[in-house]
Amino acid sequence: MVNALLADAEGQIQKAKWNVEVYLHNPVGIGEHPDVLGSIQDQLDVIAEQEERIQVIQNHFQEHHH
Repeated sequence: MVNALLADAEGQIQKAKWNVEVYLHNPVGIGEHPDVLGSIQDQLDVIAEQEERIQVIQNHFQEHHH
């Protein structure tokens, strides 16, 4: 269960990072997102939230954390 939670968080972080890369390298190709900065910030928020979730899991729910 803990590993599944960590894997889910890691997956969401990776997806958000890919989205940010797309916004950074192809800002004109995003027709339905006129607010590119806002879209990037939304993805950064996802990364921050998931990284915080990973910290909580590692600090409180893993028996052997480094």
